[in-house]
Amino acid sequence: MVNAARHRAVPDTSRAERPDNTKRAEQTTSMRRTLRLIRQDVAPEKKLIGAGVVALLCEVCFRVLEPWPLKIVVDALSVSLGAKVDELSATPALLLTCGGVLLAIVGARALSNYLATVAFSLVGSRAATSLRSRVFSHVQRLSQQFHSRNRSADTVQRVVSDVARMQEVAVTAGLPLLANMITLLVMLVVMIVLDPLLSTVVVIAMVLFFVTSSGTSKKIADASRRTRKAEGRLANTAQESLSSIKVVQSYGLEDHIGERFVDANRISLDTGVTSRRLAARLERTTDVIVGLASAAVMIGGAFRVLDGAMTLGDLVLFTTYLRTTMKPLRDMAKYTGRIARASASGERVADLMDIQSDIVSPRRPARLHKVLGEVRFIDVNTAYDGHPVLRNFNLDVDPGENIAIVGPSGAGKSTLVSLLVRAIDPTSGTVTLDGRALPTLNLEKLRSNVSILHQEAVLFAGTIRENIRFGRFDATDEEIEQAARAAHAHNFIMELPDGYDTIVGERGGIVSGGQRQRIAIARALLRNSPVVVLDEATTGLDPESASLVMDAIEQLVACRTTLAVTHDADVALRADRVVWVQDGQVLLDGSPAELLATSQEFRDWVDASNRATMDIRIED
Repeated sequence: MVNAARHRAVPDTSRAERPDNTKRAEQTTSMRRTLRLIRQDVAPEKKLIGAGVVALLCEVCFRVLEPWPLKIVVDALSVSLGAKVDELSATPALLLTCGGVLLAIVGARALSNYLATVAFSLVGSRAATSLRSRVFSHVQRLSQQFHSRNRSADTVQRVVSDVARMQEVAVTAGLPLLANMITLLVMLVVMIVLDPLLSTVVVIAMVLFFVTSSGTSKKIADASRRTRKAEGRLANTAQESLSSIKVVQSYGLEDHIGERFVDANRISLDTGVTSRRLAARLERTTDVIVGLASAAVMIGGAFRVLDGAMTLGDLVLFTTYLRTTMKPLRDMAKYTGRIARASASGERVADLMDIQSDIVSPRRPARLHKVLGEVRFIDVNTAYDGHPVLRNFNLDVDPGENIAIVGPSGAGKSTLVSLLVRAIDPTSGTVTLDGRALPTLNLEKLRSNVSILHQEAVLFAGTIRENIRFGRFDATDEEIEQAARAAHAHNFIMELPDGYDTIVGERGGIVSGGQRQRIAIARALLRNSPVVVLDEATTGLDPESASLVMDAIEQLVACRTTLAVTHDADVALRADRVVWVQDGQVLLDGSPAELLATSQEFRDWVDASNRATMDIRIED
C-alpha cells in the first residue's frame, strides 16, 4: 500500500506556463536560493576563503603592475630615437632591469593565481561534499510517499550531478568571474587616472555589455532549467529500463523502450542546444563591443599622442589595460551560461531540500525502556489522495502474540505495516507501542524495535556477511553465522564460491528469491527486535522455498509480537490469531480453529489458498 504521508512543498508548476513577471521573479531569486543553500557548507571554510581572496587581490595587483616595465621601455626607446619627452633613455641597465622586474611580476602573478585557484578549489570540493551528504541524508528521511511518487533517477541526478555542476562552476566560472570583476574595477580606476577622456570609451563598452547581457542571461537561465529537467527525464527512462531489463527482454520491448529513450534524448538535446546558442550569441556580441572599444581607443589614443597629451608608452600602457579590461567582459559573457546552468542545478537541489516530511521525531520524545511489544490501533483512520483506507480501525496485539492479517487486496492490510513504523501517520486515531503513542517516540528508536520482512527481500551490493550484519553492526562473525543457521541459510551460503564473503551483486541477483528471503530473515534475527512484521514474506516463492522460509520464520517470530500480512493460508493457520480486514475494518477476529469452525468465508479462503499452492506444486 502506498502510504499517505504528507509533504510541505512548493507545487512543481511548469515554468513555461507561468506569467513573465513570475519567470523574472524566479530568475532573480534562483541564484539567491542557491547561495542560501550552500551557505552553511561554505561557512566552515572562512579562513581558506580569506586566504584565497588575499591571493586573488595580489594577482590583481600584479596584473596592474605587469604592463609598466613595457611602458618604461617604450618611452625610453622613444627618447633614444629622438622623441622629446621627459623620460629616461634606453640604457642596457634600464632594459635589463625592466626585463627582470617583468619576470618577477609575472612569476608573482602566476603564484598568486595558483594559490587562489587551489584555495577556492578546496572550498568548492569540501562544500560540495558537505552539501551532497546533507542532501542525501535529507532524501533518506523523506517518507515513502515522496519516494513512490518521484523518479529515483532524477533524485540521484540532483544529489550527484547537480551538486557536481555547482562545484565545477564555482571553480571554473565563479573564481575567474570574481577575479575579473575586481580587475575590471581596478583597471577602470587606473585608466581614468591615466586618461579620463579615453576612459569614457571603456565605460560606454561596459554599459553596452551589461545592457545586452542582462536579457540574454535570463533566457540562458530559463533554457538551462528546461535542460536539467529534460536530463532528469532521460535518466529516469534509462534507469527504468535497466532496472526492469528482465521484463524488457522477455517481452521484446527493447525497440519500444529505445524509442522512448530517443525521444527523451532529443528533448534534452534541443533544450541544451538552445542554452548554448544563447551563450554563444552573447559571447560574439561581446566580441563586437570589445572590437569597437579597441578601435576607438587605438584611433583616439593615436591622436592624443600626436597632440602631446600622452606619451607613446602611456598609449601602450592604456592599450594593454584596455585589453586586460576587455578580457573580463569576454569571460563574463562566457561564464554567464555556465553560471546560469549552475543556478538551475542549484535551484533543483534547493527544491529537493525544501520538501519536508511530516513524519519526524518529536523535540522531546517519550522515554522508551525495554519494549515488551504491546501494539494498539485505536480508532485509526487513514486516507490516500483523499480516498479512505482504514475506517475507525481497532486492533489489540498482546506482547509475544502472533497475528495473521488476511483479507482481499486493497483492504488496508499493508497500511498497518506503514503505520507501525510511522512510514505514515493516521489522519485520526492513535497507534501505540507499550502504551505510548508512536508520534511521541523517537523515530529511530521506534524503528529499531521493529523488524520488517517484505515480500521482496532487498539485499545491498556487497557480501552476504555484510548484508546480514546490517541487522546489527557490532555483531561478530560467529553471531552472523548463528543467525544464518537459525534462518536455514548457512548450508546454501557455504556452497557458494566464497561462502559468507560471496558478493551478491545488485539487489542480490546471484541468489534465488527464497535464498534472499532467508538471508533477510538472518538479518532480522540478528536485529533481535521485540516486534516483527511479515509483509507477504512467502508470496511468489515456490513450495519448497516457501517451506524453508516458513521454517526460518518460525525461528524469527518465536516469543516476539508478530503481525503477518499474508495471502498464504499456511502462514495464517500457524498464527495465534487471524484478523480478517475488509473495507478498512476488522471483519473477523479469532484463532484459526475458531474461524474455521464459525466462518464460511474464512474456510473458502483457506481452500482457495490451498488449491493455488497445489496447482503450483503440480506445475513444478
